[in-house]
Amino acid sequence: MLLHGYVKTLLRIATFVFLLCFVRTEAGALPQQGNDTELRSEVTQLQTELAATKGQLSSAQEQIQQLRAEMQQIKSMIGAPGTAPQAAETAGTYPTLENALKESKPIAAPSEDQQVLAARVEEQAQTKVESASRYKVRLSGLFLMNTYANAGNVDITDLPNLTFPVPPNTPKGDFGATLRQSQIGLDVVGPRLAGATTGASIQADFFGGFPDSNYGATYGLVRLRLATAYMDWKHTKLVAGQDSLFFSPQSPTSYATLGEPAFAWAGNLWVWTPQIRVEHRWTLSDSSSLSTQFGILDSLTEQEPPDYFERVPTPGEQSRMPAFAWHGAWNSKLSGHDATVGIGAYYGRQAYSYHRNVDVWLASADYNLPLGSKLAWSGEVYRGRALGGIGGGIWNSILTNGDPSLPETSIIGMNDMGGWSQLKLMPAPKWEFNVAAGTDNPLASDIRRFPNPLGTYFAPLVRNQSIFVNSIYRPKANLLFALEYRHLRTYFLEPPKASADHVNLAIGVSF
Repeated sequence: MLLHGYVKTLLRIATFVFLLCFVRTEAGALPQQGNDTELRSEVTQLQTELAATKGQLSSAQEQIQQLRAEMQQIKSMIGAPGTAPQAAETAGTYPTLENALKESKPIAAPSEDQQVLAARVEEQAQTKVESASRYKVRLSGLFLMNTYANAGNVDITDLPNLTFPVPPNTPKGDFGATLRQSQIGLDVVGPRLAGATTGASIQADFFGGFPDSNYGATYGLVRLRLATAYMDWKHTKLVAGQDSLFFSPQSPTSYATLGEPAFAWAGNLWVWTPQIRVEHRWTLSDSSSLSTQFGILDSLTEQEPPDYFERVPTPGEQSRMPAFAWHGAWNSKLSGHDATVGIGAYYGRQAYSYHRNVDVWLASADYNLPLGSKLAWSGEVYRGRALGGIGGGIWNSILTNGDPSLPETSIIGMNDMGGWSQLKLMPAPKWEFNVAAGTDNPLASDIRRFPNPLGTYFAPLVRNQSIFVNSIYRPKANLLFALEYRHLRTYFLEPPKASADHVNLAIGVSF
């Protein structure tokens, strides 16, 4: 309405100016003898109206300036641009990732960071995994194909841990491929509870054995690896579920050994065990902290279940008490990379018939230290007794001189020591090289205690050693190629030793 009034005023001004010009022209053409009184009166009236119209125009211009100032102030408050571009000018120029990449000069292939960002943007447009609780659920996993070749006689052809003498007149090696080390997992973020963030995760693979069917060697049964739930406060975390050994947190880097960690039974303590633990963290500075963890664990042993469908307690569970563990660590930054030094302890008990008990204990140390920007050194050492249930003792916790079910049989916990160490080289962001060695060494004094000692499954092994070298190439963030060579050596009472070689080519795609 205000604009309409301005237009009417301008039209009146134009009309008055036209009439004034017309009157002046006609007045100049009138003869001198005409009556000038009426003409002068009309001219005077027109001049008065023109002056009034000029005043109205001046007032209108002041109002326009005031409105412009108010509009500019409002735009600055809401962040609107000073001018409104036409639709034709703005078509296709919105700040999307696609347009940003098109308009970048010079035009080049998107970098890996841009591709990752584009993948994140696309992820937001995907249909999410829906849960009954309506909380955010994330699906993740790793497709992993391992092609391998062995020279020698090993315990598990696609993931060897031990080697044995080659029987006469039998093949001295094998070649094959498997995908049963592939993994799949789910992570859920739950609600805040008592000031803590909550969540849970579950992870499975296909390393649980083989079905009794034709071509069952390639089918692989689903196996539960990890399943945990947590409550995490600012400095304290509570975790419950089946998890790795928190007092043995380090592990060598290998994509040939995901079904069981590298150097299992050769110096790397590992088992996925039901447990409840609490962790507390102290901040020392911007780059360093201390942490401690304490937990109770299911006191497992290495025996195979005697029944496929009914769970039977192991000697550790028959002790009627859990195992206890503790770990403390110092965490810092060296050369811009994470550095950790930790110590751990473990105690449990195993109960056998006729009130024969074996105390289980462990003392360990672990480390992960960067040696500059491209090198890192990590590893673990330990000393303990009856460690078969947590990956030590080369599959043996106890030594006997006969049938353990008989009352006259002697049972002792086997003392054990071992460890591993790895040197990692990262010459470029996409390349990684690792060299590592590990050993598990039961004490000879225990093995020589009986003339013919017996272990859980076979005669106790004197020592088990392994060494590997591998290279890992990641051309993309979710794609990897890994080539590994491993040499295994196992020492027996009779014969003295056996050795084998393993070559593994892995192709992995994570999602």
